[in-house]
Amino acid sequence: MDTQVTTEFNILSPATEVFEAFVDPGKIGSFWFSSSSERWEQGKTVLLKYDEFGAEGAINVLEVEKNRKIVFSWGVEEDDVRDVTILLKESDNTSTIIEVIESGFKKDDPQIVNKMLGQKGGWVYTLTCLKGYLENGVTNLRASILK
Repeated sequence: MDTQVTTEFNILSPATEVFEAFVDPGKIGSFWFSSSSERWEQGKTVLLKYDEFGAEGAINVLEVEKNRKIVFSWGVEEDDVRDVTILLKESDNTSTIIEVIESGFKKDDPQIVNKMLGQKGGWVYTLTCLKGYLENGVTNLRASILK
């Protein structure tokens, strides 16, 4: 069994705008978490907050290649840490294919299917909110999903 989920979207925005939406603490609240403690840069630990749900968590930024790639690790418990790779492929100056790969799900976890489906759904939702934000300036989609 493959222990990763992959989600791919076409965003009608240049790669630089898609990249900045993730790494700029002033922009991430428009489509995903309510806040980010600092700019995402390689080697940093960034605190992400979801005020609407009273939740927060840290990510470890493992790799950043401007306008092309972001890799970070996250997880609630030490034995459940997963890596997320965000790849940006600009097809022209107005369109970017974004691919998110979350890997590291434990094969022997009895909840692996539920966790993978949950993360897949979460990424589809996040990228939908990103698309609405970058293409149409919609900033009130985030934090609307309940389950």
